[in-house]
Amino acid sequence: MSVRVLAIGKKHESWVSEGITRYERRLKRPYDLTWQLLPHSSRQEEAARAEESERILAKVGADEHLMLLDERGKGFDSPGLAAHLQGRFDVGTPVTVVIGGAYGVDERVHARADRVWSLSGLVFPHQLVRLILAEQVYRAQEISAGRPYHHA
Repeated sequence: MSVRVLAIGKKHESWVSEGITRYERRLKRPYDLTWQLLPHSSRQEEAARAEESERILAKVGADEHLMLLDERGKGFDSPGLAAHLQGRFDVGTPVTVVIGGAYGVDERVHARADRVWSLSGLVFPHQLVRLILAEQVYRAQEISAGRPYHHA
């Protein structure tokens, strides 16, 4: 089991890849990350949102705990995220985090989400979100293990 990230978009840019790799090397199951990148739609706005949402939903199993990243979602502090993930791992529920495309996702994905999660009230480029997510999963691992990476 691991944290699977479904993201709409192109492969990681080199500077993002370097940062993600830095944290991935430190991760240990169940906190490791797997990435599944789905292509952007060639359509615009609502049509793109619908097409990309369909691709996302086709990749999500009924047993998965789906966390949708959305700036309108509810935030976690780092210990809260650690507890949330650890709770899923303790019961053996697979965790999938979704990063939608430029136009977001439609209501079907929102309805399927078990948690709509905001990293911040700010909006970040998707590449940066990937790096922040990798660091936060690493931080959650360290908090759950009681190691001193996180200073409250």
